Amino acid sequence: MGSALLGGLLTSGWVAPGRVVVAETSAARRDELAGEFPGVRMVDAPEAADGLGGAVLAVKPDVAEGACRVLGAVGVTRVLSIVAGMPCQRLETALGGQPSVVRAMPNTPALVRSGVAAISGGSHATSADLAWAEEVMGAVGTVVRLPERLLDPVTGLSGSGPAYFFLVAEALIESGVQMGLTREVSRTLVVETMLGSATLLAETGEEPAVLRAMVTSPAGTTAAGIRALESRAVRSAFMEAVAAATERSRSLHR
Repeated sequence: MGSALLGGLLTSGWVAPGRVVVAETSAARRDELAGEFPGVRMVDAPEAADGLGGAVLAVKPDVAEGACRVLGAVGVTRVLSIVAGMPCQRLETALGGQPSVVRAMPNTPALVRSGVAAISGGSHATSADLAWAEEVMGAVGTVVRLPERLLDPVTGLSGSGPAYFFLVAEALIESGVQMGLTREVSRTLVVETMLGSATLLAETGEEPAVLRAMVTSPAGTTAAGIRALESRAVRSAFMEAVAAATERSRSLHR
């Protein structure tokens, strides 16, 4: 996700390669990133970088507080965190002083600049800090601002959401194969149907129920398919999936 953000910022022209420093402890990963992002300075630790301004924290949760202690020691006072399940308060404490921390929950479509992220400011974050974080996350998709207490539901819905859609796509592709289509044709039909349906939903502004009703003729083929899905409580299953993922997100910072 960190490299997706960097790619988006560079592609959009929001920042020049020479003004970015990436701190990565793995030498092999530093070499990979150097090849992917020519002109970006790669260092093994934040201490090796001079004049750090704002920092994006893109590490595993178990090393996030340690990384913040290092950032605080070299004078970083503004951090955008995309660390899952790590509250602003814990990062603020690790940074020391009164740092500006903004927490974000992005999702994997950020890899193709089509993500959506929710951001929330910590106790010392100003409107300028939130605007900065929104610009950073906006380089790879859409951004919404929410209170931090709602980031767990965001995690369960849009953070985990791509996996739900991929599971549906997987099932539909397999269904097409079972009905006699080649896997290649079935995949094309499913991917383009999902893409077109999402575009229709976004561009018309109609409620999903309205668009579904437009496709569902009385006693027709779609009605038969919807009836089969409803008889197996598919709607309820999705609601339970989001609830389970939300609860799991909450448990990470208890």
